[in-house]
Amino acid sequence: MNIGRAVVTGASSGIGAATVRRLRADGWEVVAVARRADRLEALAAETGAVAFAADLTVQEDVDRLAAFVEESGGLTSLVNNAGGAFGLEPVAEASLEDWRRMYELNVLGTLRVTQALLPMLTASGRGDVLVLTSTAAHGPYEGGAGYTGAKHAERMLTTTLRLELIGRPVRVMEVAPGAVATEEFSLVRFGGDAERAAKVYEGYEPLAAADVADVIAFALSRPHHVNIDTLVVRPRAQVSNTQTARS
Repeated sequence: MNIGRAVVTGASSGIGAATVRRLRADGWEVVAVARRADRLEALAAETGAVAFAADLTVQEDVDRLAAFVEESGGLTSLVNNAGGAFGLEPVAEASLEDWRRMYELNVLGTLRVTQALLPMLTASGRGDVLVLTSTAAHGPYEGGAGYTGAKHAERMLTTTLRLELIGRPVRVMEVAPGAVATEEFSLVRFGGDAERAAKVYEGYEPLAAADVADVIAFALSRPHHVNIDTLVVRPRAQVSNTQTARS
């Protein structure tokens, strides 16, 4: 198994936290990165991961992260998980600020961290850049133009980077989940409206964060000559971004 040292962003909850737990259980060294230091410290105490509090929309924080990772032993794998959706309004009514936040976090945050850590990933001789996009990166849905646009851009960052790194010892992988019931994704999207958030997952069994972490661990643990270019994972009930069988 391909055990190494991973940086996981967006690690304070949801898929990020589940990925830290899974990789640690598999024997990886993990640096868990997120803004909320209290949650990271609790996760570190639980799993033995190293906590590093940083806001990935702030270049100085990303520079601090890169310096810390280099000084503490480098890394082999980067899991770009930090992201999020804000709002579900149609284009005619969309919030420019929500769109700006989505691009800053999902696209520019991924770009900043990847740029900062790529030299170390290359130097490792067996580097991985794994980006968590979404099925939103593969198709539109009503009300989702801001999020699907950001995730399409993140996907193009990922696929273009793969082309640009040809011949170098770095794999570039995309994992694109469909509906995942985490404690915060829909709650954040709907501005804390718990009732509206809960309705997203009513009438079917969505993915859990641990399901996606399992897929991430699978992709990272393949022999290094094997590159999982794009892996789309949905709950069985969800056949597209706009069609879900509900009871």
